[in-house]
Amino acid sequence: MPDKVVKTPYPLIDADPHFSRVVRYFRPSDYGTWAVATGAFPAALYLWNMADPLPRNIRLRTSLRLGGLLGFCGGFLMAYQSSSLRFWGWSENKREEERDLVELRQRVAEGKPLHPESSQPEWIQGAAYRNSAWSQLKFQVFPMFNFVNHQHHGTDPAKYGVGEQETLQ
Repeated sequence: MPDKVVKTPYPLIDADPHFSRVVRYFRPSDYGTWAVATGAFPAALYLWNMADPLPRNIRLRTSLRLGGLLGFCGGFLMAYQSSSLRFWGWSENKREEERDLVELRQRVAEGKPLHPESSQPEWIQGAAYRNSAWSQLKFQVFPMFNFVNHQHHGTDPAKYGVGEQETLQ
C-alpha cells in the first residue's frame, strides 16, 4: 500500500518519528505548554471551587492532585503533538530540519544505518508503522506513540548522503 502523500507548507522531516526523537526535539515553547497545562488544570479546579464551594466535609486536596496529574499528562500530549506537527512539516520547522540533517549525516559518516535497526521482524515493523502513522492527530481518543524502529519515514535518504557513501566504497 503506498504511503499517503500530503502537501505541506514546510519540508517533511519524518512521516512517523520515533518517540525518543520527538521528545528530544522539544522546543522551549513545548516545555512551556506542558508546564502551563500542568498548572492550569488544578488552578481551574481551585477557581471553580471558589465560585461554587464544596461542602465542608469534602476535601479539595485529592481533586487538585488528580487535576495536576491530568494536566501533566494532557500538557505532555499537547507538547508531543506540537513537536510531531513540525516533523510532518505542518508548522515552521527550520530548527528541526537543520538538527535532523546534522544528526543523520553524522550517522551516515560513522557508517551506521540512517535510522536505528530493529530486532523486530519486518511484518511487525510494518504493523507498528501503520498503527502509529498519524496517531498524534487522535490523542484525544487513544494516545499511541511510535516505539518501534522501522524504515518507513517518507523521506529521501539521498539528502543525507546515503547514496554518496555507497558510491565511494
